[in-house]
Amino acid sequence: MTVTSLDFTGLAAQAAQLAAGEITSAELTAAALGRAHASQPTLNAFRHLRDDEALAEAADADRRLAAGERAPLLGVPVAIKDDVDLTGLPTSFGCVGEFPCATSDAPAVALLREAGAVIIGKTNTPELGQWPFTEGPAFGVTRNPWHPGHTPGGSSGGSAAAVASGAIAAALGSDGAGSVRIPAAWTGLVGIKTQRGRIPTGGELFHGLTVLGPLARTVEDAALLLDVAAATGTTFQAAAAREPGRLRIGLSTRIPFTATKTRLDPVVEASVRRLAESLAGLGHEIVEVEPDYGLIGLTFLPRSLTGVRDWTLRVPDRAGLDPRTRSNAGHGRLLAGPALRLARALEPGLHRRIGSVFGRVDVLLTPTTATPPPPIGTFDGLSGWETDQAMIAACPYAWPWNVLGWPGVNVPAGLTDGGLPLGAQLLGPSHAEERLISLAAQLEEVERWPERHPATRW
Repeated sequence: MTVTSLDFTGLAAQAAQLAAGEITSAELTAAALGRAHASQPTLNAFRHLRDDEALAEAADADRRLAAGERAPLLGVPVAIKDDVDLTGLPTSFGCVGEFPCATSDAPAVALLREAGAVIIGKTNTPELGQWPFTEGPAFGVTRNPWHPGHTPGGSSGGSAAAVASGAIAAALGSDGAGSVRIPAAWTGLVGIKTQRGRIPTGGELFHGLTVLGPLARTVEDAALLLDVAAATGTTFQAAAAREPGRLRIGLSTRIPFTATKTRLDPVVEASVRRLAESLAGLGHEIVEVEPDYGLIGLTFLPRSLTGVRDWTLRVPDRAGLDPRTRSNAGHGRLLAGPALRLARALEPGLHRRIGSVFGRVDVLLTPTTATPPPPIGTFDGLSGWETDQAMIAACPYAWPWNVLGWPGVNVPAGLTDGGLPLGAQLLGPSHAEERLISLAAQLEEVERWPERHPATRW
């Protein structure tokens, strides 16, 4: 098999080929780095690429493989988002400025290394992960491999672009208001928003809103990366390999209360309802339900804005931040006291009220976003309030599950007539990843989304 034919070979397949001696890590890593560099002028997925370090790690992986050592990702190239620490590189989280290089790996990165993964680089993200587009003065514009005139989403947009383009098979992202699921939806990927605490982070991120999660082209690959990053053995890979059983699935298209103007695009709604029909064809019962979200948004803002404030304290040159970031940080300072404590105190009640829907259904199916991916530059020149309105109009569905801390999986839901990807969410109650992964894997067998690739080449 030639290296150039490996553009869309999956994570699990690459690991198996390495273990069988069919290819070397040096070849795989050099090919991944070559594709990453070649795509940079068009897609701009990476903030940092580790050419020398990655090739040295690949050579070491080859020595270990030749000696008979085995590990889940030994020698397989992957990437991580630039909001987690990787020794020797700065963690600038989309910001301008000279950040110090990390002197130790984040816990999830350490687990990736322990599993033998070769990390080829860190991927682009908007400033402090605030927006569903990956653009900013620190790095420019990250583009969608399916249509470079459109955003791949955010804030894990660089990871999504790198995977969807075939540069790498899987990447780690983070999700604080849909930041794994939204770019997965808009680039045709599987993206898992994990249960809070599932993947170690070394402390709460954005006051419990943000978790780490995988992006991949298949459920199997996402499950493999999740098992490694969460140190759960083969728990989620096993879930991807078994039938979910007959489930009662609640279809919900109502937008949670946002206090801004929102509307579900008919193209997105049609794609989600078509997916519901596919699930019904697999033997599942589909019922229309509406979770009792109430005013959950009032508990989101203190946590998210205080999290922005916290991160700005680490920025070496705050004057270089986007004015919208500085404004959000100012609001975070005001909300960091009683409002933040109240938001956290209300969470158990939200679990009970919204979670009551799982007394009627096993899984929720909802849109991941309300619109297809917007064109590049849609959010340019907007004030903070205008940005919030445009952002919520495009992406009103994902963030409640961050408040709850519960898992969700984006699955591809087809393409628009113009060839732009759309997605749907499978949402579950606390610690329901295995059920969601089993269902997503079953759906993948009939939807066959891994066979769809972007036509764009750099």
